[in-house]
Amino acid sequence: MYESLVDYKNPNSLALRSRKKRFDFFLTQVDKLKKPVRILDVGGTQKFWDSMSFTDSNVIDVSLLNLSHQETNYPNFRSVVGDATDMKEFPDGHFDLVFSNSVIEHLFTWENQVKMASEIRRVGKNYFVQTPNYWFPIEPHFVFPLFQYLPKSLRVSLISNFKLGHHPKYDDRNMATQRVEEVKLLSIGQMRRLFPESNIYLDKFYGLNKSIVAYNFSQP
Repeated sequence: MYESLVDYKNPNSLALRSRKKRFDFFLTQVDKLKKPVRILDVGGTQKFWDSMSFTDSNVIDVSLLNLSHQETNYPNFRSVVGDATDMKEFPDGHFDLVFSNSVIEHLFTWENQVKMASEIRRVGKNYFVQTPNYWFPIEPHFVFPLFQYLPKSLRVSLISNFKLGHHPKYDDRNMATQRVEEVKLLSIGQMRRLFPESNIYLDKFYGLNKSIVAYNFSQP
């Protein structure tokens, strides 16, 4: 089940097919911008851009913002160590585009999500921010039906006793609790509140909204 749904190494997985379809839509928006496009990828890796076959130095210049250093080997990619909720190292409108893929749901609290969204809107002239949909029935990190709706104590118990999705079985109860508390999935309405001037793109799976993208390309 894991391989068919969320294993990005499996070319036929739902997650990879959805990602590529979403990225094709992203490219239609990037086409509107003057090249090269200065991009800040919040929480991203060079490996992601490699997997999408989009690393051309004539088209994009990418800064990867993460809590720890990321390996890069292209001249137009660089790693920046920083905090998505406080990008004080960057002035207003510094980037043509801020991109973020499945990061904003990993911030523990709504307050942190508000801070990240505010910083994205401040440092980027345009943005493209994706997150899994809270109301999709299979939780994408733990790959367990309705996992996000269960009481926290039960979720902690499950990952303390079973390997679920991307996660091993956690023998340390405190670590299991932290992993559960870290993920705070968002709804369409919440994404609209975080990014009020955005358009919304929805990944569909059999008519259900699998993930949400808030995007705004108003400054070419």
